[in-house]
Amino acid sequence: MTTSPDILLVEDTASLSAVYSRYLIRSGYQSSQVASGAAALEELGNGGYRVMLLDLQLPDMDGLDILRYVQEKALPVAVVVITSNASVNVAVESMRLGAYDFLVKPFSADRLIVTVRNALKHMQLSAMVEAIKERSYYQGFIGSSLAMQSIYRTIDAAASSKATVFITGESGTGKEVCAEAIHKSSPRVEKPFVPLNCGAIPRDLMESEIFGHIKGAFTGAINNRDGAATQADGGTLFLDEICEMDLDLQTKLLRFIQSGTFQKVGSTRLEKVNIRIVCATNRNPLQEVQAGNFREDLYYRLHVIPIHLPPLRDRDQDVVEIAKAFLQEYAREEGKNFTAFSSEALKAIYEYSWPGNIRQLQNVLRNSVVLNSGTVLAASMLPPMVRSWSGSGDSVIPEPMPEDWRGEIQGNIRTVSEASPSLQFSERAGSEKIVPLWIVEKQAIEDAISLCGGSVTKAAAFLDINPSTIYRKKLQWDAE
Repeated sequence: MTTSPDILLVEDTASLSAVYSRYLIRSGYQSSQVASGAAALEELGNGGYRVMLLDLQLPDMDGLDILRYVQEKALPVAVVVITSNASVNVAVESMRLGAYDFLVKPFSADRLIVTVRNALKHMQLSAMVEAIKERSYYQGFIGSSLAMQSIYRTIDAAASSKATVFITGESGTGKEVCAEAIHKSSPRVEKPFVPLNCGAIPRDLMESEIFGHIKGAFTGAINNRDGAATQADGGTLFLDEICEMDLDLQTKLLRFIQSGTFQKVGSTRLEKVNIRIVCATNRNPLQEVQAGNFREDLYYRLHVIPIHLPPLRDRDQDVVEIAKAFLQEYAREEGKNFTAFSSEALKAIYEYSWPGNIRQLQNVLRNSVVLNSGTVLAASMLPPMVRSWSGSGDSVIPEPMPEDWRGEIQGNIRTVSEASPSLQFSERAGSEKIVPLWIVEKQAIEDAISLCGGSVTKAAAFLDINPSTIYRKKLQWDAE
């Protein structure tokens, strides 16, 4: 079975088109060839191409007009311009219109293949970055950090399975949100999602809460009552803080998971349900097993698909995204006029460690909105513990650069240049040794990350680029 070609070759000279096509075929690439601008536009309209090799001199139109069309329509195709005119003006205009690269005739097969390979990688990485941007909001989660992208992918993969999911993470990281996301993404979405907090229910009532009871089973049992297992039939049962469960009840839970059957408290009749179990804890479950507080066989029965939610302090710029979303929500609920944070407030929010994670952030922002008025929430409106943290470090959030950013950046460039003398031009055999631009760029980015203590976000702010740009380039370097 043949696959559709990724490459559109636009060349009106038949002999050259045949040569370029052979170059591509020898390297394993298939291409479609057209000889006019009109045919090129028709092929682009059909979609499916990731790279276009575009001759600028076509019989019916200027190749730059096609380039403008690609830019105006934001088509997902990398354009490599081919021309016999090597003037600087043509090159600059092509790049201004969004061309990925520029080839001057005549060029070798190696030069063509390297350019095409890099263009395809560029499109693949661009697609990954776009996918990340689209996942800033996911099933109740807010955040576009790489750590959360991994969580989203795991939920997508686990949702259709019947396997149990074991969620770990500090208090306030969103374990119940994660469990609901799994349920909402699963085929069980039309059936109930029943959460049960094992740490909030007295131990002598826990068995009844899970399995139910019959009338007269114990003092106060005046009616028959269905438990969470029956209520969740066909859907998902979420057991939060499962490490708080009594060891005796853990034995019954294990038997229930293995057989799908249970007995209500006080009953001798077996009942069967079809449920999926998702559990969570803020403890280290393996340490609980080693300490004798959690059954080892139950641990391995539940710990089929593990998901560990990162604390807010490890989610980089997500805290800013979440804070902005909460500010809008709480201002609307409380009838306030807040629409934004001051730069000082954002800096304080970004720098604070948030030991209580998202739950603490919610409480802080709700408090600030309720007790204050205005359109901009200032740092002075935040609780003292958050304000006092700001200034204890030198964190920088990815906000617009200050007025004097040029001098600051130039100072950093000088620092990087002094630290990396290999990037300087040097005389050799009477001519300058020019270092490829991508090497200079890579060294500058790596040095900036090092100077910022390993923080990509801080480095991006100083370099005046988006953090996703750095992640995309790092992926590209690793792939080479």
